[in-house]
Amino acid sequence: MDTNTWILWYLIAGGVLILMALVGSLIQRLPLTTAMLYLGLGVALGPVGGSLLVVDPLRHAALVEHVTEVALLISLFTAGLKLRLPFSDPQWRLALRLACGSMILTIGSLTWVGVYGLGLPLGAAVLLGAILAPTDPVLASEVQVAHAWDQDRVRFSLTGEAGLNDGTAFPFVLLGLGLLGLHDLGTQGWRWILVDVGWTVSGGLSIGALLGTTVGVLVLYLRQQHKEALGLDDFLALGLIALAYGSALLFHSSGFLAVFAAGVALRRIERKASGERSAADVAAVVRESEAAEIAADPTHAPAYMAQALLVFNEHLERLGEVVVVLLLGAMLTMVAMPLAALWFIPLLLLIIRPLAVGIGLLGSPTAYVHRALLGWFGIRGIGSLYYLAYALQHGLTPAVSQPLIAITLSTVAVSVIVHGLSVTPLMTRYGEWMAQRVRRYRLARQGLRPGKN
Repeated sequence: MDTNTWILWYLIAGGVLILMALVGSLIQRLPLTTAMLYLGLGVALGPVGGSLLVVDPLRHAALVEHVTEVALLISLFTAGLKLRLPFSDPQWRLALRLACGSMILTIGSLTWVGVYGLGLPLGAAVLLGAILAPTDPVLASEVQVAHAWDQDRVRFSLTGEAGLNDGTAFPFVLLGLGLLGLHDLGTQGWRWILVDVGWTVSGGLSIGALLGTTVGVLVLYLRQQHKEALGLDDFLALGLIALAYGSALLFHSSGFLAVFAAGVALRRIERKASGERSAADVAAVVRESEAAEIAADPTHAPAYMAQALLVFNEHLERLGEVVVVLLLGAMLTMVAMPLAALWFIPLLLLIIRPLAVGIGLLGSPTAYVHRALLGWFGIRGIGSLYYLAYALQHGLTPAVSQPLIAITLSTVAVSVIVHGLSVTPLMTRYGEWMAQRVRRYRLARQGLRPGKN
């Protein structure tokens, strides 16, 4: 890359970041998202535009894997830090139903469609289902919990689902590769059941929870008892993410689940210390105190630590979104959308996802409005790109890799656009509906009827 190209990239990067800082609040009020703008910019920078960003999904699969991997790790840790409700709360059960039951139903449905609709081999169809089943923890920020004290049923369930299913989908990626002869499933699949499913999931969650708790307790002990380990919370966040991910991979378990569990564990330490104090109370303490003072305070140190880590990771998450979606836009220009995408994508977003959610939530006390929103906002994104790149590096034949690339990139791009267009009006309407519901409940508690003073 010559000097002029580097200068041009500096100008583009600086202009985009400053522009987003200036118009970010305006975008939140419009029926679009920042991801849609990044996608368009990625297309413009690709071969059909300025050819400044040329990314071949197959040739640059390793690059795509590592970039999406880092973005996912940051986002999963952030999602874990946001989930403050105790595990006994019913909303955790909803998230688990979506991340496990609904996801397996989605994989099964997509496998059937892949075999009988797309003509793929069974292994490739399973692989396609596993790639497209996870929902996205990065691009779905507009429908995730706004802060750690947000207990909204829809937002909490979608955040928990996105945090969990990037890890729970991995065994099915390995199953697809195994059926294609590219991974050892063991005799009659026992290795897959015991190791790829059982240990990968349980080991990842256990390692992450252990490290998150240990690091959190150690840091708080040093701060509260000895006034040490103050500051550099950004190093603490990055260090814990890397430690949890590396440790999980070392023991052949899910690194994604480990990072998510580490974030949840840190938040549990804060919740145990802070109790049921509101977000406003905790924020007021942080505002009114010096950082060093509050970070070492015996009562408020856990809340300060959790909030500092969350803010830092949210900023990194936005940068990760920029980079990954730019790559997606550039890759789109290298692949022609297949005709099958015209029926496959609507089938996934409008039929398979809502049905999988509806069946997965059978018997739960979930309102129809909640089920409808959960069924619609199954946003596909960076997790799908990661698993696609991961699979491409395991020796897939062109007959398998080409349809996987075309279908996956097309689905993620369409999801970015259609969900981006709908998120603001739908969530605004949902907020109004919830406000009316709360108002009716309060009036009923007072023995009044709506419309009466």
